[in-house]
Amino acid sequence: MRHLGIAIVAAGLLALAACSGSDGGGDGDGDVTATPVALVSLAPAAKGRIAQTATLYGEVERGGANQSVLSAPVEATVESIAVSPGDAVRAGEVIARMRPSPGTRAQAQAAAAQARTAAQSLARAQRLKADGLASDADVETARAASATATAQAAALARQVAELVLRAPRSGYVVTLGANPGNLVPPGTAVATISSGGAPVGRFGIDPATAAKLSPGMPVEVSGAAGGASIAATIASVSPVADPQTRLATVIVRLPGGQGIAAGQTLTARVPVAASGDAVTIPYAALLNDGGQPFVYVVEHGVAHRHDVATGATDGARVAVLKGVSAGQQVVTAGGTGVEDGMKVRTR
Repeated sequence: MRHLGIAIVAAGLLALAACSGSDGGGDGDGDVTATPVALVSLAPAAKGRIAQTATLYGEVERGGANQSVLSAPVEATVESIAVSPGDAVRAGEVIARMRPSPGTRAQAQAAAAQARTAAQSLARAQRLKADGLASDADVETARAASATATAQAAALARQVAELVLRAPRSGYVVTLGANPGNLVPPGTAVATISSGGAPVGRFGIDPATAAKLSPGMPVEVSGAAGGASIAATIASVSPVADPQTRLATVIVRLPGGQGIAAGQTLTARVPVAASGDAVTIPYAALLNDGGQPFVYVVEHGVAHRHDVATGATDGARVAVLKGVSAGQQVVTAGGTGVEDGMKVRTR
């Protein structure tokens, strides 16, 4: 009986083992895990030149090629401004009225007093010469000093009297640089008047970027609504930021005969940096890990992470300063699903 029981138990164990094998699929490989494979797109790194550009936004000014700037001749307070930007004005029309500041009045009084003193010194030198107590040289020195002081006093008096700014010719008001009540130093541009000529585009730009631009640089200009671009050049760059917009100003000379209307909004693309014969990759290949840019380079069907340092970019491709060599294949699509050392297949 004892031997019979052992045989029955052994038969049951064999039957259980057979059932387990059939539940696993019958081929004995049910416990094997498949290796993950990512589906990606690739592109080669290649040598090339990248010209990085900046996009500017602005508008067309009326006859910007022929402008007159009306400036404060002395320190003064703006009493009133009779126009607004865009207004048409006639030659001689009053643009702004100002009054001399207390400091300017004091300077004018001091200059007049100095002129009187110099005239008295000249008269004294002439009397002394007549008495034989002064030379011709003494008289000429006093004469020159008197002439200089008189001219300075007259010029200052004339400037104080000319604190009504008028349009030098017919045209349009382009900009106003002051408001009523402002105390402005000498030389401050109170208004800019345009009187025809070729149109220009006025663009705002970050001051740091403006420092990389210079007159004569090429620009591609197009209307804000799109359309074909127009080749133009930079006429001037003012790196000083506007106190309200905090942007510097770039003036672009626009070609005539392009149907560009005054006041039309514009966009412009201008080169601000360039990489010469550099290794470049599609911008889409760049990934970022906590501020560290990297790409996946595929070799023999396996993706390897390469940290990179980047240079100039034109939006489509980017220069890679280190981390990738020309000819290597980089992942351009599907990279977010890839891990270092993962097998990949191409789409």
